[in-house]
Amino acid sequence: MTVSRSIKIFVPLFSTALCFTAAAQSTAGITNVPDTSYSTASAYRSIHKAYPDATAAPELHSREVKEKKGIVYCTTGERKLVLDAFYPSGKTKQKRIAVMMIHGGGWRSGSRTQHYPLAQHLAALGYVCFTPEYRLSTEALYPAAVHDLKAALHWIHAKAKKYNIDTNKIVVGGFSAGGQLAALIGTTNGNEKFEGSDCNTKYSSRVQAVVDLDGTLSFVHPESGEGDDSKKPSAGTLWFGYSKKENIKVWEEASPLSYVGPNTVPFLFINSGVARMHAGRDDFMKVLKENHIYVDVKTFADAPHHFPLFEPWFTPMVNYIDEFLKTVFPTK
Repeated sequence: MTVSRSIKIFVPLFSTALCFTAAAQSTAGITNVPDTSYSTASAYRSIHKAYPDATAAPELHSREVKEKKGIVYCTTGERKLVLDAFYPSGKTKQKRIAVMMIHGGGWRSGSRTQHYPLAQHLAALGYVCFTPEYRLSTEALYPAAVHDLKAALHWIHAKAKKYNIDTNKIVVGGFSAGGQLAALIGTTNGNEKFEGSDCNTKYSSRVQAVVDLDGTLSFVHPESGEGDDSKKPSAGTLWFGYSKKENIKVWEEASPLSYVGPNTVPFLFINSGVARMHAGRDDFMKVLKENHIYVDVKTFADAPHHFPLFEPWFTPMVNYIDEFLKTVFPTK
């Protein structure tokens, strides 16, 4: 594990907490009842007053894009995990870049269907896109979600020939909680702790680039706003089964900033103007630049956190992703 030098800036603030014996992990948040509170419709209601011109990003139904939905990528216990595939209908001898896009919703809510428009538009540009589901905190605690998404990547590697994918050009992206998960996956290539033991484990889960859409880089950075349990358990507390005070070590363990280093892959950050949603980003970028790793950041300064789901931000976001992928994977 490579630890960023920037971590030294803030770990001492919590050094005494790390000496405490952690409380028992709480499973109170596991209800086995889906939480539907976060959706594109609920996000629209929350922003409509401040952004009256915002409209939900439209799905793209085109003869140039094929779709396969509800594909089982892993079975863990009796739970079947599924993903959807969106890919160009035209044939080519050149292998394609694959993009796996992870939905947000505080590790507890949200749906992979929210990123159908993004996957469809990227597929129309020539990419093979996948939208996986993963176990949320109503069903399983951290690190189950990470294991699930690594399993999805095992499946993508296993099916590379079928979908004409270049396994040296696999990208993981995500929005909000999905952005945090994408960044964690992108900084833990080859780290057995996060691999899990289910499904296609003889195949790699490696990725070669990350697209982080307003996902935090650290739960323990001074800029982080996650972990406020004063009114109700925070999304992070429900996911970890521990409050930050009870077990800060696990909150640090799930922070991508804890792993960034010379072997990290290129990153694209696309951010809103909500600063707490990209906590730790500047320290993260500093490490990448010190190691001469490509990184870019695009900011919609006046946009709400939900910007990836809506116009007028959706189309420029798609263009930013396309530009980034063409930069890090130039065509010969």
